[in-house]
Amino acid sequence: MSAEFLNKYPDLNVEPLWTVMEAMVPPHPSPKAVPYLWEYKKVKPALLESGEKVQADEAERRVLMLINPEREAPCTTDTLYAGLQLINPGEVAPAHRHRAFALRFIIEGNRGFTAVEGKKIYMERGDVILTPPWTWHDHGHEGEDVMIWLDGLDLPIFQYLPVNFAEGYSEKRYPSTISEDCDWKFPWAPVQEALDSDQSAPYAMYTYLQKDGSAVSKIIGAEAERIGANSTSPTRQETISRVFHVYDGQGYSKIEDVKGNVKILNWTRSDTFAVPSWCRITHHNEHNESAYLFSYSDKPLLENLGLYKSAN
Repeated sequence: MSAEFLNKYPDLNVEPLWTVMEAMVPPHPSPKAVPYLWEYKKVKPALLESGEKVQADEAERRVLMLINPEREAPCTTDTLYAGLQLINPGEVAPAHRHRAFALRFIIEGNRGFTAVEGKKIYMERGDVILTPPWTWHDHGHEGEDVMIWLDGLDLPIFQYLPVNFAEGYSEKRYPSTISEDCDWKFPWAPVQEALDSDQSAPYAMYTYLQKDGSAVSKIIGAEAERIGANSTSPTRQETISRVFHVYDGQGYSKIEDVKGNVKILNWTRSDTFAVPSWCRITHHNEHNESAYLFSYSDKPLLENLGLYKSAN
């Protein structure tokens, strides 16, 4: 259908819908992001070098963003952001707060801490630590080696809802005291205990929930999975996108996109990979030990908007 006649009306700032109707209202979800994996053994040397060459005071947050090859920063998927953050012994990442929600999955190190709204929370490998929107938070390190963790935020949605902003605190640290039992910390041990409760099952899934039974935030949710030795997970296809992190083990994920293209992502401990919306995904473990995956997604956001759908 022609739209050339609109050339007679250059000052109207209008465009014809009929020429782009299928793109605007597609027959299926059409993510721009693609499945992609970041190998920890390849990213870690660059992250360590950043710790040597970039001062904490310069960077505020020393992070390597994991950017989807088909998107620009801050997109790991179309709606989710991931970054690997490093803090050296004795450093402090100064206190600030922002409208975005954040979670941290701790990859390695000990005696590092996140202080959230006056609660000083020590980090251990496998912990999930939440930073709710507009809460003062800073990071520090009292240990002897680097601390590294995965940051998960909802930053990409603010490309379309430009309401995110931050505020720095007047001092480097927000006043805090040690919190031994904090609702914002989810240790790994009880998660693995739940996943391992039925060893005869080839697959298990755990959903991180707050004490009131709600998701960890209104936008981002979190899960963990166990793929048993020589086992395969159920195939899932949902309108959500996910960022996965390998807590332990090795295997591969078969990912089929909306056009039928299949990608195999081979993963091992501490790798991170992204899976866009409406991809069919199946995890495979052909080894003699169980594999454990952590993931976060935009499921709460889509559920709250009435946009969540599963093909299963």
